[in-house]
Amino acid sequence: MKLFKLSLITLSVISLAACDLEGDDGVNGTDAINGLTKQTTLMTSNENCPNGGVRIDSGQDTNGNNKLDDSEIQSTNYVCEPGNTAINSGEILNNLNNSWYVQAQQVSEQNKEAWLEATVKEARGQAKNVILFVGDGMGVSTVTAARILDGQRRGLMGEENELSFDHFPFSGLSKTYNVDAQTPDSAGTMTAMMSGVKTDVGVIGVDETVQRGDCSTAQGNELVTALELAEIAGKSTGIISTARITHATPAATFAKSADRNWEDISDMPQEAINSGCKDIAEQLVNFEANLESRFSGLDVDGIEVVMGGGRRHFLPKDPAFNSPDAASSVEGDRTDGRDLTTEWQTQYPTGIYIYDSIGFDSITDSTERVFALFNESHMQYEADRSNDIAGEPSLTEMTEKAIAVLNKNPRGFFLSVESGRIDHAHHAGNAYGALNDTIEFARAIAKADEMTNDDDTLIIVTADHGHVFTIAGYPKRGNPILGKVVNVGADAPAEAADGMPYTTLGYTNGRGFMDLGSETNSDASYGMPISAGRKDLNSIDTTQPGYHQEALVPLSSETHSGEDVGIYAKGPAAFMVNGTNEQSIIFHIMNYASDLAEQAENRLN
Repeated sequence: MKLFKLSLITLSVISLAACDLEGDDGVNGTDAINGLTKQTTLMTSNENCPNGGVRIDSGQDTNGNNKLDDSEIQSTNYVCEPGNTAINSGEILNNLNNSWYVQAQQVSEQNKEAWLEATVKEARGQAKNVILFVGDGMGVSTVTAARILDGQRRGLMGEENELSFDHFPFSGLSKTYNVDAQTPDSAGTMTAMMSGVKTDVGVIGVDETVQRGDCSTAQGNELVTALELAEIAGKSTGIISTARITHATPAATFAKSADRNWEDISDMPQEAINSGCKDIAEQLVNFEANLESRFSGLDVDGIEVVMGGGRRHFLPKDPAFNSPDAASSVEGDRTDGRDLTTEWQTQYPTGIYIYDSIGFDSITDSTERVFALFNESHMQYEADRSNDIAGEPSLTEMTEKAIAVLNKNPRGFFLSVESGRIDHAHHAGNAYGALNDTIEFARAIAKADEMTNDDDTLIIVTADHGHVFTIAGYPKRGNPILGKVVNVGADAPAEAADGMPYTTLGYTNGRGFMDLGSETNSDASYGMPISAGRKDLNSIDTTQPGYHQEALVPLSSETHSGEDVGIYAKGPAAFMVNGTNEQSIIFHIMNYASDLAEQAENRLN
């Protein structure tokens, strides 16, 4: 085919010289005045035509032998085959017809369009609403494993599945370290996200100059949070968590504390109490008054939605104040005799305080304000929720109700939603519990996305930190993510060098192996002895809810990791989520999208 093309090129060139070319490769032709030409095909790698071509010699047949001898050549020209600079579609037919190729091509086009659409608009101040979703402890490996488990439950192989926030058009990475720690805690990380300032381990709403546990060092070093700015700007505000509402992550939206453990007054040293520091539960109930005292002339209406666990920190240490569903003989922890739930109700007589499913079901679109404490301590794990004494709503249900209450404000709202028990299940060494809560977290995000508009609502999904949770071995595609490793092409579990099978999921440290069968409470492991190291899993069903993965290093509780975590975003200014960032950038993106600081400043002046 190539030679045919080259001959046509040569014919075209010779015809311009009025030659009557009849020869072929290496054959002489004659013209009208006894001139001769000789055409020679050149192979690739020729010094004159690297890609091959034709050499054309011409001259006069002086000796009359009807051949062009070398001595008769008067000129030489080359017609070279051009280099192959384009891919012919036929040469990549296998790619073009491949479903993975087609899908990736479609996604790349969608990504391009999303970027173009997002960046041509002026994003500053366009977000009337901001929702920050925090999966506590939801590292990259947790997202991957939850995605696979969710897909396998849907009847898919699993790996190709996508969680709701996997569809968000913009994503990046967050560096989670604290100012004083390589591997962080939730207090320092959530403070960074809420204030734009990275700080130390164990302190909430204050900068890194504070000495943990020293009340006096916190005074004057308090930070302003995105929720506070939204409140000052006249927006409605809300906090949701499946952990205690006074726990580090939700507390960092509203509290200032030199120690994350000061959840109620009984947790505080007398010196701190004498110095005037307030416990976190008290700060929540008096949030409105505290914020107004910090800014002259400020008048705000307080947080409209609070939902989570942690009743014990709001009630006196007196059985007379027990809730109907109290799990302990004395539910409350407070040693000052104060019932903060009653104090809240007195402040907000049109609001409703609830603690069970009946109260939750009473929330309507006309409800103005909600204070919900669904458990004495943390709320139940999603896998264990049906066992709650009084009935608990899911994270998705809480998110739906919260948005319905907050969405009535024409100025918009700020909402923080934490899935706190992902972290706790990992600490207990129970992947089933952590992944189950991650899947529910994804459902809550989908519900928020469904109820809001991309034109005026910024949704950011991230984690405060990861865990030492791994996906290992070489399991074949579709192998149960909670199961033992079965290699590609095999049917039986793979064996390690010690001759025993091993699971795909595992922990670097923690309490280690436990076979608790159908137990859905991840915390049940704390009643068992630590059992780190290798175990014989041949007869163990590792996909059961109560299976706790093996751990290498024995510890009383599995630890956080120092790895980067994902940030996923959609809505106004979501395109600012890209690359690898300090965790504190999340505040700045939310602030830019909703112009929180500017709006707050305008209302203060």
